[in-house]
Amino acid sequence: MKRFTFLSACAALAVPAMVLSACTESDEPAPGKGNAEGGKYVFATTVQGSNGNAYVLLTGESLDEGHLSPLNNGLKNEGATQWVFYKDYLYALTYNQGNAGTTRSYVLGADGEMEARNTVYRISRFSSYGFYNDDILTMATGDGPTEFADSHNYLPQTLQVTYLNVFNETAVTNSITASTPYSMENFLGNGEYVTLAGAEQSGSKLYCGAIPMGLSQYGAAYDNGKWILPGNEHLVHDQAGGTGSGAYKAGELVGTQYPNECWVAIYENSDFTNPILAKTDKISTPSGRFRSQYYQTVWAADNGDIYVFSPSYAKTMTDPNQKTILPAGVCRIPAGKTEFDDYYCDIESQADGKSFMRCWPAGGNFFLLVMYDRPLTQSGFAGTDLAIFDATSQKLSYVTGLPANVSSIGKTVFTKDSKVYIPVNVENEYPAIYRIDPATAQASKGVTIDGAIDITGFGFIEPKN
Repeated sequence: MKRFTFLSACAALAVPAMVLSACTESDEPAPGKGNAEGGKYVFATTVQGSNGNAYVLLTGESLDEGHLSPLNNGLKNEGATQWVFYKDYLYALTYNQGNAGTTRSYVLGADGEMEARNTVYRISRFSSYGFYNDDILTMATGDGPTEFADSHNYLPQTLQVTYLNVFNETAVTNSITASTPYSMENFLGNGEYVTLAGAEQSGSKLYCGAIPMGLSQYGAAYDNGKWILPGNEHLVHDQAGGTGSGAYKAGELVGTQYPNECWVAIYENSDFTNPILAKTDKISTPSGRFRSQYYQTVWAADNGDIYVFSPSYAKTMTDPNQKTILPAGVCRIPAGKTEFDDYYCDIESQADGKSFMRCWPAGGNFFLLVMYDRPLTQSGFAGTDLAIFDATSQKLSYVTGLPANVSSIGKTVFTKDSKVYIPVNVENEYPAIYRIDPATAQASKGVTIDGAIDITGFGFIEPKN
């Protein structure tokens, strides 16, 4: 096992800095009930060196107090786009823009130290992820096989899924064929293709936010433009442009023509075939968004009810035909059901017109939300506030007790003893884990990571013998 001596290694490292908050989908609370005998809390940290950033996995005994440091401590690693804790394994998922990324996994050894498992493999490009039984699921929508091309040589959009089995340490990608096309074209019956945001298992069912993306080249050209709504012809790009996650092709209509709808795809299992579609017009798209990543906002409460949150991110669209008029809010699909009931709450009205970036379950019927500091209709909004949503009372309460100089909020949460924990990164100070009581929305500072510039993930792991 390779250990990391911070002072000597940082000078030699030439690791390009990664903006880890730029890419992630959804982060499920780490499984586990706390510090069982032999288990450790694990912190994925970033440390700034003279030649770039270094990435260190630290272990500790407590979330509630104390200090940890990467100085001559911890396991050096290559960093990750998203750290995923699942069933006592830690996965480092890496997103490579438009391409497959690499991943590897880690365990807590019998000696109480983190160690890398043997296998390193590539996974399909992913824009979101989730869990089903023993698998971590990474998902994205992309070009289908060339044999699916239309007369213009346009390719339909298909679902690409990688199944990471945490016990067997394997990665299997779905096979897209003529008999199993995994087509995402005309997914909702309006010609638009979709991508999936998150994968929430409740019982045997899998609930995924269905995010309409507009018309691909394939969809826009279908039947001489059948799916282009009258008055939206100008939205079809006549030439390619954009960069990175904002790149587009000639002939595409980027962004949905139906911003005032919310769809959830419900699968009987994780084979991602024959979904049941649940729809409501009370909220907009069920996903947070940052660049190419779609944050999960479809979550199960402890009783199995599925709460569907929408930040109404379509308010940021420039064309009025693609802007939603609906406020950020939440609806519900009762446990075991496949349709929305009449539950609805307007979150914006309780937040002075502000929305949220993402959310997670926080135990019981509570949910933790990362709130934007200003409305989405204004420029420069950032997710630097926290709030608790009580789904029973439909009350939103801003979290108190946080530092005034928050620079960013962490991407993973952990629940224990009716409390929820989350990393908070601050300006000119070391990052720390904060404990939040959902019943009071009061935060208290816990363990601090001295010498780090941020905490990119954390969770609890029991050792593997």
